[in-house]
Amino acid sequence: MSDLTVTILMPCLNEAETLAFCVRQAVTALRDNNVAGEVVVADNGSTDGSQKIATDEGAHVVNVPTRGYGAALIAGIEAARGRYVLMADADASYHFEHLPRFLPKLDEGYDLVMGNRFSGSIEPGAMPPLHRYLGNPVLSSIGRIFFRIPVRDFHCGLRAFRRDPILALNLRTTGMEFASEMVVKSSLAGLRMTEVPTTLSPDGRSRPPHLRSWRDGWRHLRFLLLFSPRWLFLIPGVVTFFVGVLLSLWLIPGPQTVGRWTFDVDTLTYALGLVLIGAHISVFAVSARVFGTQEGFLPPNPKFERIFNYINLEVGLLFGTALLLLGIGILGYALHIWHGAGFGNLSPQRMLRLTLPSATCFMLGVEAIFGSFFLSLLGMNRR
Repeated sequence: MSDLTVTILMPCLNEAETLAFCVRQAVTALRDNNVAGEVVVADNGSTDGSQKIATDEGAHVVNVPTRGYGAALIAGIEAARGRYVLMADADASYHFEHLPRFLPKLDEGYDLVMGNRFSGSIEPGAMPPLHRYLGNPVLSSIGRIFFRIPVRDFHCGLRAFRRDPILALNLRTTGMEFASEMVVKSSLAGLRMTEVPTTLSPDGRSRPPHLRSWRDGWRHLRFLLLFSPRWLFLIPGVVTFFVGVLLSLWLIPGPQTVGRWTFDVDTLTYALGLVLIGAHISVFAVSARVFGTQEGFLPPNPKFERIFNYINLEVGLLFGTALLLLGIGILGYALHIWHGAGFGNLSPQRMLRLTLPSATCFMLGVEAIFGSFFLSLLGMNRR
């Protein structure tokens, strides 16, 4: 590693129309601010001569055979010689002269400094209304809620960061969701983040952008969900489970009337179904958390680890066995009633109030027993 302060990094795929302008702007920003740095172009297989343009303008070209926005940036970060990296697209939409807004924040100790186009300015025609009023605000809000991140523009392409901490995150996504992965993993790893206002200008290319609104928007949303088992699995699972339990306890004693609506065993069936669904989703939540931690997708969670000190395989087996015994007890009581009636016809409503909870206990017991074995297997290397 050299003593360079900053590497200005641009991903590139057939950017011949705007690349020279961007590289010149970056070189000028380094010179005018007396910053020791370099310009790196991570080329993703351009066929329009972008590589020669970049070299002629004084940039170092890194050839990246793996296609994708994220793949190009990962290779560029690995090749960077600067202590800091400032990245932005090579389509003339971002202003490299904003370099002085980012460097002081990095010098203050921040690990990731995001540009914020909404607190800066978005020039007319620079951002489609779908992105400006729906995509970016919704995805950024979801990210802040899920991960408590103090950033309001998750997808700004102009950002600066300390190279070594970002490399240590082991970023993996190769597509446009790389923008979200960097922010989310930085938060999960406890890196310091802040943002500065910046400007977004209209794309300087005559061809359509590489970004595909709905496809890439879904990839960002999918990434946010997959990296938050709590919001994807645990909260929906727990809420569903307890709604089902409360409804079941309300209906097991007998039919309930609210206004002109009467709720009976048919509603009880669906309520107990909610109990089972909630239990399944909750098991997925714990499994996803264990697997994500084991594979390095998610950082260790001390609170979660402490739970395993009390809820282990043996506790799960005892709990599952207790549910099975409860189901057997309810079934025995139902058989006792049937025997008292000479094994003849009984009221379906009365018996379903016993057989449905009994079957539910059987299923929950089996879930608890085998789920405990599965979680124990997943967490075998945890210790």
